[in-house]
Amino acid sequence: MTALPTSARIRRAVLPLALCAGLAAGLTACAEDPDEGTNGVGKLAPGAIEEKAQEAADGAKSVRLAGTLVSKGGTFKLNMRLKDDGATGSVVTKNSTFELLRIGDALYMKADAAFWAHGGGEATTEPSETDSEAADKLGDKYVKVPQGDPSYKQLRGFTDMDLLLNGLLGLHGDVVKGDRDKIGGIRSVKVKGGAEGEGGTLDVALEGTPYPLQFARGGGAGVVVLSEWDRDFPLEAPAPGQTLDYGKQLPRT
Repeated sequence: MTALPTSARIRRAVLPLALCAGLAAGLTACAEDPDEGTNGVGKLAPGAIEEKAQEAADGAKSVRLAGTLVSKGGTFKLNMRLKDDGATGSVVTKNSTFELLRIGDALYMKADAAFWAHGGGEATTEPSETDSEAADKLGDKYVKVPQGDPSYKQLRGFTDMDLLLNGLLGLHGDVVKGDRDKIGGIRSVKVKGGAEGEGGTLDVALEGTPYPLQFARGGGAGVVVLSEWDRDFPLEAPAPGQTLDYGKQLPRT
């Protein structure tokens, strides 16, 4: 058997290794392409990604917003389905839980008797017998909130799609691009206000329309998840037997 020259033996050994290395690199490059099969938004500059998300939200007719908001007035847990002409869902605070239903300008609130007996869940003293009797009538009924009531504007704010989205989705500070993630099974790209997200962090969908999927407010002021974009839902006024008119003003909370 004729011995191969040293250089030939080296080439024969190195060539398969080089081919394998090149193939592995090609496969790795394909696997690591974060924009393959996406809507392409992830390739944009961070400011442009934020603009695309805002445009998508502005053009949507409905959305579900669920999560926690922290403000000077306390902590609110929301689970609201919202659209242009109304909303339905629930609000949970430290001491109370209530449901809201809005159809046009008509706003209804539903809570249990304990909520009404304790002045909206905030009172610390035991209710009087008169308060308890009134609360029993209001409990688990839809109470129409008078438009002149001081609480109307605040409660309606929880049901206003444009107001909530415009108030929640804005980033503050220099916008930077963050990591890729998945929110509700949908691939997303993060854009942050500030390098550490101190001005908020927005997850934008990389599949289909670039809707906002999640927003983490800066300073630990809450996280909300946005889903069911443009998925319509019915809004029906409560039956007459389930509705009560409280009067000119609700209990102050």
